[in-house]
Amino acid sequence: MPARPAPSSLFLVSRIFLPFALGYYLSYLLRTVNAVISPDLTRELGLTAADLGLLTSTYFFAFGLAQIPVGIALDRYGPRRVEAALLLITALGGVLFATGDSLPTLASARGLIGLGVAACLMAGLKGFTLWFPREKLASMTGYIMSCGALGAVTASAPLEAALPFLGWRGAFWVVAALAAGIAALIFLAMPEKDEGTHRVDLQSALRGVVEVLSAGRFWSFSGQSAFFTGGFMALQGLWAVPWLMEVNGYSRGVAADHLFWLNIGMLAGQLSIGAWATRLAARGITPLRLMQVGLFLTMVVEGLIIAEAGSTLVLWCVLGVVSATGAQMYGVVAGLFPLHLTGRVTTSINLMAFIGAFVVQWGLGGLLDGFRASGMGGADALRVAFLILLGAQILSFVPLARAGRFKPH
Repeated sequence: MPARPAPSSLFLVSRIFLPFALGYYLSYLLRTVNAVISPDLTRELGLTAADLGLLTSTYFFAFGLAQIPVGIALDRYGPRRVEAALLLITALGGVLFATGDSLPTLASARGLIGLGVAACLMAGLKGFTLWFPREKLASMTGYIMSCGALGAVTASAPLEAALPFLGWRGAFWVVAALAAGIAALIFLAMPEKDEGTHRVDLQSALRGVVEVLSAGRFWSFSGQSAFFTGGFMALQGLWAVPWLMEVNGYSRGVAADHLFWLNIGMLAGQLSIGAWATRLAARGITPLRLMQVGLFLTMVVEGLIIAEAGSTLVLWCVLGVVSATGAQMYGVVAGLFPLHLTGRVTTSINLMAFIGAFVVQWGLGGLLDGFRASGMGGADALRVAFLILLGAQILSFVPLARAGRFKPH
């Protein structure tokens, strides 16, 4: 039987990349949307700060809880079916949020949304390993991550500009329609690939999870996922603004401008990786090497931010650029395992990132409370807390620097 011709670039972009990219764009938009609509929720529903914290955290709780089951499902049923089905749950959550009028209803809806988007990035990465040549995977990871960054940007100023016309309820009706439309696009437009599934019983699937979680090569990357990727999420989602206001003395508006440029930097970094990763790999700068250099520079930039050396706007923007290299971890770690385990590998490393985001976000808060209770000023407490995060990153960077000893599968 003659070999099948390789799929065209148009086929790969329109029927593989674009559907997954739209899903991850929506996922990241929903991850950050509460920051913009929270004043409206507070005013209309009388929510407290604790209520808002609970409402936001249900997304991350459901998202993280779903990662291992999602990994098993991706390897068993393939990314097309799994993501299409889960995005219908996102649509249901959007409808429930748009019509909700109490904290339990909104929190449940937010949890459904977190569950529904839990596969958006991982399904894309699984699909890319099935359809794209290995040398293209670093670029595809950069491009899909840039779509997530674009979702974060959309959930800031553009969403705020649209709220007077849509209202927060109208915005979630739009979200529900988008989720249902993307689910249909993925299921109907995307072809199936037999190699994308590995039909085994649940016991065998769980043995695959154990195989991943017991591998030393997995744990050599888990610290970077927790303290670099998770740490960046914690800064981006919470601690950057308090730092800019208390340490640098900026107003909330100026701090928000810095956050906007942090996201723009992340977008620029991911687009640059997408455009240049394949050419860099051809010159010997592999995705692992790119990640090693980028995360080393991340620590340097964070050190300059802590030392208050240089333009704060430039430093926070550059932090977004260099931190973007951390996303290469998904492809690098997946390449160390057999193809049929890639779904479980990427969701497991993603779970480490979300555990890290929770630990860093909550841990820095606990440290700040403790330092302030001992009489330390707010700015000094933030400096010490950020130094502790930097120390954790330095320790986790040590195994990454030696990761070249692992050979791709």
